Amino acid sequence: MDIIDKKLITLLQQNSKRTTKDLSNKLNLSVTAVYERIKKLEREQVISNYVAIVDKKKIDKNFVVFCHVKLTQHIKDTISSFEKEVVKLIEVLECYHVSGDYDYILKIHVKDMEEYREFMITKLTTLQHIGSTHSTFMIGEVKNSTVFVL
Repeated sequence: MDIIDKKLITLLQQNSKRTTKDLSNKLNLSVTAVYERIKKLEREQVISNYVAIVDKKKIDKNFVVFCHVKLTQHIKDTISSFEKEVVKLIEVLECYHVSGDYDYILKIHVKDMEEYREFMITKLTTLQHIGSTHSTFMIGEVKNSTVFVL
């Protein structure tokens, strides 16, 4: 990956709907060269997906919770079982296996506290192998970026 690929990736991260012609003008390359570079980056899975970022306020999912989860055991089957189940929960947008006092951090988007309570009671705490949870609620969003600086 050279400097042009890095600039191309940055431009696509800022707006993936840019036309190949627009990208070629910004990079001083031909449309064909830009197209080929994009295809190469996709083939090599440097670019893995294109998404639409949705305003969570407008879809009524602005209540953000970071839920720390501690498992009852740290054996392969327990970890595997928990991970297979947690990825099915549509309210969980991100799940990270972490070190420290807890085993996982989940980023959950719901409408409000009532919906979060319902999620906890009917979904999350029904998963096997959860020993404890600790929830932290977002007060305000200071930075939320999807752009990696290369």
